[in-house]
Amino acid sequence: MRNLLTTVILFLLLSNSYAQIVFEVDREYNADVNVFVVDREYNADLKVFKEDREYKAGDNDGKWFFVDREYNGEINVFFVDREYNADIKIFYVDREYNAGWNELGKKHLMVK
Repeated sequence: MRNLLTTVILFLLLSNSYAQIVFEVDREYNADVNVFVVDREYNADLKVFKEDREYKAGDNDGKWFFVDREYNGEINVFFVDREYNADIKIFYVDREYNAGWNELGKKHLMVK
């Protein structure tokens, strides 16, 4: 019974907020994640595709939809200007199927 309860709680926590509906904050201290944009795909932790519709936003798979109001976002990001200040490094891809994680060890950072 205890294992079942633990499993249910873990499932609820992990399924709570994986949608990548992103709001860009203007102050680093307001961010959930600090992001740096790299110029080479192989240097990125995450390859990001910008979706044009909210319903297309992925489940922590690099398909981001940017909103213009903080309360509409699932996760707040701040774009830093130095790589060493970043929690994750991203590279923008031009095809949806190219989006995804290169560094799975950082995947937990995009879960709120």
